[in-house]
Amino acid sequence: MFTALITPPPAAQADDRQRFMRLLQTALAEGSFAKLLLSKYSGAEAGLERLTVRTVQLRGERCLSFLWRYQTRDITKNHALEAGLAEIEALLGRDFQNAHLQTAEQELQLAFSRKGRPSLRVSRRADAAPAVAAADAGHDKEKLRYLELAKPFWTDLGLTHEAKGGERQLVPAMSRKWKQINKFIEVMSAALKSSPLAASPEVHVSDFGSGKGYLTFAMYDWLTSVLGKRAEVSGIELREDMVSLCNGAAQAHGLTGLRFVQSDVRHYQPARLDVMIALHACDIATDYAIHLGLRAGAGIIMCSPCCHKQLRPQMQLPAALKPMLQHGIHLGQEAEMVTDSLRALLLEAEGYETQVFEFIALEHTSKNKMILAVKKSGAALAAAQKKRPEILAQIAEIKRFYGLREQALESLLLDQPAVGVACPA
Repeated sequence: MFTALITPPPAAQADDRQRFMRLLQTALAEGSFAKLLLSKYSGAEAGLERLTVRTVQLRGERCLSFLWRYQTRDITKNHALEAGLAEIEALLGRDFQNAHLQTAEQELQLAFSRKGRPSLRVSRRADAAPAVAAADAGHDKEKLRYLELAKPFWTDLGLTHEAKGGERQLVPAMSRKWKQINKFIEVMSAALKSSPLAASPEVHVSDFGSGKGYLTFAMYDWLTSVLGKRAEVSGIELREDMVSLCNGAAQAHGLTGLRFVQSDVRHYQPARLDVMIALHACDIATDYAIHLGLRAGAGIIMCSPCCHKQLRPQMQLPAALKPMLQHGIHLGQEAEMVTDSLRALLLEAEGYETQVFEFIALEHTSKNKMILAVKKSGAALAAAQKKRPEILAQIAEIKRFYGLREQALESLLLDQPAVGVACPA
């Protein structure tokens, strides 16, 4: 415990803010520092939300990397240890009212009251082993399980840059994106192991709303380089410039099974679809994507929903819930929960093992919910088909309870047009 490393007299007299800074310095000196998050911003700079601090190696010197997160952008600045510590100390209680420090063994939470009085809470981490690995890793030397930063196409996509000596290093501002990509592959790896697709030598993937292609390239590279499968991976994207950029990178590096198409989820018709991916598809575009996967008999459906607009205006609140849901933020959260719960139940009714979970920490992306569905087979599928009437009855009861007239995925499964605000994936 780091508290044992501080001599009793100073520690006893120091306030919690000073104790926090000493524990931070100790963690950095020992090499057990993992991450520092400053939040609850109260300064004057518009749009600033939080500050994340990590350790990095720059030209052989250990530094502190400050990632300033704004509502519309991120800014990364690197500091020498001494200068970085001085800035953190100045920010505590002045610009940020909360500080959360993760070390190899501990979680330390520093909070300031309205009167500026600091209070420190220290607890032991349950996941100590992973934290040690994180503490030893800089953003450009991160330990990875599935992907390699050395692949040249990451530079074409702006994720890495060539350092001295030709080594490819992660662009500091892309550290959160890199973690998201690896987490997606980790989730897909677990899903594939539980699917009959694990035994198939060939896999066909469609990634709707592929954007700059980070996940699409990652899926192709993982399937071919790590798993040794023959992969046909397609990125479907509306923006012509993104399609051109990604096709250029794929062709430049001879990735013959990877292609990008200018289209959307309502019009694209894949010849074969084993894995359907739709990340951050707005409103009922997620329902169209799930429906396409169901219609094509996809073995794995992987969605990270975005804005949930269709059900909220339909919801007629039961009297018992009105005091809770009179606040807009609570009503929005309730509509989101109901929407994704209905999607999960409909997938179960179609014979899929379905999970809804948070796939990555909220600090990395606010769109951190995942709907993952793996198609059942054999006896499990037969059991699911027997349970279908019960699930449909549960769906009907949820709709009755909230006074819902329709839900897009259900309408599509009934061959009815879905009504809602859809930004095509």
